[in-house]
Amino acid sequence: MTVVTLPPGPTVPPLVQTAYALTVERRGMDRMRERYGNTFTVNLPPYGRSLVICGPDEIKQVFLAGLEDIDNPARNLGKVLGPGSLFSLDGEEHLRRRKPLVPPFNGRRLAAYEKIVEDETVREMASWPQDRAFPTLPSMTRITMNIILRAVFGAEGAEFSELRELLPRMIKIGGWLACLPQPKFDLGRWGPWGRYAAVRREYDAIVARLILKAERDDALDERDDILKLMLLSRYDDGTRMSQSEIADQLLTLLAAGHETTATTLAWAVERLRRHPEILQALVDEADAGGSTLREATILEVERSRPVIDFVGRQVKSDGYRLGEWILPKGYTVLVSIALLHEDESVFPNALAFDPGRFRDTRPDLYRWIPFGGGRRRCIGAAFANMEIDVVLRTMLRDVVLQPTDEPDERWHSRGITNGPARGGRAVIRRRVPA
Repeated sequence: MTVVTLPPGPTVPPLVQTAYALTVERRGMDRMRERYGNTFTVNLPPYGRSLVICGPDEIKQVFLAGLEDIDNPARNLGKVLGPGSLFSLDGEEHLRRRKPLVPPFNGRRLAAYEKIVEDETVREMASWPQDRAFPTLPSMTRITMNIILRAVFGAEGAEFSELRELLPRMIKIGGWLACLPQPKFDLGRWGPWGRYAAVRREYDAIVARLILKAERDDALDERDDILKLMLLSRYDDGTRMSQSEIADQLLTLLAAGHETTATTLAWAVERLRRHPEILQALVDEADAGGSTLREATILEVERSRPVIDFVGRQVKSDGYRLGEWILPKGYTVLVSIALLHEDESVFPNALAFDPGRFRDTRPDLYRWIPFGGGRRRCIGAAFANMEIDVVLRTMLRDVVLQPTDEPDERWHSRGITNGPARGGRAVIRRRVPA
């Protein structure tokens, strides 16, 4: 019989722990680390009994573990996104279905999408008021939504308009469903899962039309969108992705890259307004055609203001040893991104906003983990950073972002993501061409 050894943690009922995590800033992880140490246990629906870790050695062990020991937790996010989503798949099947999705997100292809990002940014910024404070998060959300609809879904015309109206509702419902336990009783169409199912049916119908249009498009080979690449891709056995798989993967790419990227952009505005020296240096660099400091700034925003709380994994073997602890089969491991990123032994002066720590160096992907890590690292990480880079470049070129001495915006839970409580407020003026 396996002897399980686990660190201490809160002993109150799971629903109380859930209420605490949903109402206390950053899920209360900082407070729990202060009380229990760097490793502790929680019982949070929908994860269940979980070990929270933030030490770089343990995190690297989890990310490098074999499929027989550590893999995907079968939780609500996969149920929200569908059975064909990468978030739903385990083991070799996950690797098999992930493989055709890798080429569309490599560096060479990303340049084809920069014009779309710039166009959508310019269009949205035209609506920004001058000399009056406004939250940037709604604008960034519209920008990233339109980018994904054009670059990923290949949507235009009626389908573009329908998805732009439908998907925000779908994401809002699904985001909360992914964080909460499933009800024990089926409430049918009156319950949240029933409402989500109705919206999902609308989504599937629109995607079916997009696929049919693409398959009938004589100029399909000339398109750059990711839907086209999915339709032309093949698994190793020569089979193609089914319509339901494509629908699930498109939704996965949207869920993983829409709100998260928009929230990071809002945090970037919030950070830069409170660091005027960095902001001015970025303007000077952009005017000179450079990008080194901007790229480092993006990495530092993602380190200091990660929008996702945890990277989740599930123990698949009984008696798995992680550091000094022995975990039972089925136990969840939650890697705390924020706690790692604030570890002084990993990032000296961790609470300071300092892009210089990433200038002329690339981050260690076992210590800088806003996109997760290991074989399940976010497939769209490079796409997301390309978007953020082009949006910031365009903003620095076209508007003057006014600094502020207001206090830092607090963290605010938006379901899956954590954003600035006031939406990343900005005050801008249009730049006058020289």
